[in-house]
Amino acid sequence: MRGVIFDGKQSLVADDLEVREPGPGEVLVAVAAAGLCHSDLSVIDGTIPYPVPVVLGHEGAGVVQAIGPGVAHVAPGDHVALSTLAACGACGECGRGRPTMCRESIGKPTRPFTRRGERLFHFAASSVFAERTVVKAVQAVRIPESMPLTSAALIGCSVLTGVGAVLNRARVRPGESVVVIGAGGIGLNVLQGARIAGASVAVAVDTDPRKEAAARQFGATHFVDASAHPGSAAAVREILPDGADHAFECVGDTGLVRQAVDLLGRHGQAVLLGVPPAGAEASFRVDSLFLDKAILGCRYGSSSPQRDIPLYAGLYREGRLLLDELVTRTYPVEDFARAADDTLHGRVSRAVLTFR
Repeated sequence: MRGVIFDGKQSLVADDLEVREPGPGEVLVAVAAAGLCHSDLSVIDGTIPYPVPVVLGHEGAGVVQAIGPGVAHVAPGDHVALSTLAACGACGECGRGRPTMCRESIGKPTRPFTRRGERLFHFAASSVFAERTVVKAVQAVRIPESMPLTSAALIGCSVLTGVGAVLNRARVRPGESVVVIGAGGIGLNVLQGARIAGASVAVAVDTDPRKEAAARQFGATHFVDASAHPGSAAAVREILPDGADHAFECVGDTGLVRQAVDLLGRHGQAVLLGVPPAGAEASFRVDSLFLDKAILGCRYGSSSPQRDIPLYAGLYREGRLLLDELVTRTYPVEDFARAADDTLHGRVSRAVLTFR
């Protein structure tokens, strides 16, 4: 079968991958579509250290092909969106409804794939840049067959992360103000999360003025072109002179982390979603936090996928959550290099790889 592999030096599209059958509590999924996220590219450029060789991809949707013993909530033929949370479902964190904090879901990659006799690692417990993948049953969430799989694929990372950061972590309330630094795939979902939550002001900040139209479509009330405003913070303060209730850093730049903190008003929260290089350190003035300000880390939108994916599917059916509009362009998996280049150069909000 076909799949995208990173061997530690280069990425390649192979056609001779194999994946094992599902074991107890596992599901085999035929992947139909997979979103290309910057996190996949961060493995290739070394920003995210990961064992190799690895089958990439972590944002996908497809059709269940087979189930292992003990799986009851999905069956062969079901359409599913996949999450990256291989949570155990039995620990204290899972019991508290915080599967993103389950230790079984962090840093324990398995190797269900083989190629030419060599075992390959799962990426983010999902590896959806392959025609078929094996995941824990808890990672497969049934969705309506009426949902286009190219759109449903994006729920599994960018939507859970961006919308979840607003609704689950920051808990934005009606009438509050939001600043979103970075209007890429995650940033657009933060913007629509803010719109769904009822934010009165949502300021998008980006260095690419071409992103303004999409930012406004997804919920931005204002757009600041950081390329035209080297002091973009000053431009934001003209809009929000008392500071923002919430600032979301969606780029992964330590300087922008500081900017997010500096843009807060009293009781404000800076939510960190971007992924800087491993070991990166950010700085801020301690006295800037004394007015009940907070800096919040956020893993995967503080999501509970079995709860949140059906919720977002419902919002999509109601026309309140934009998914089709996130898909800028689809590419056959063989065109991975072109999709990656378009993503790196900001030509697409989200590239989606297809296997059909």
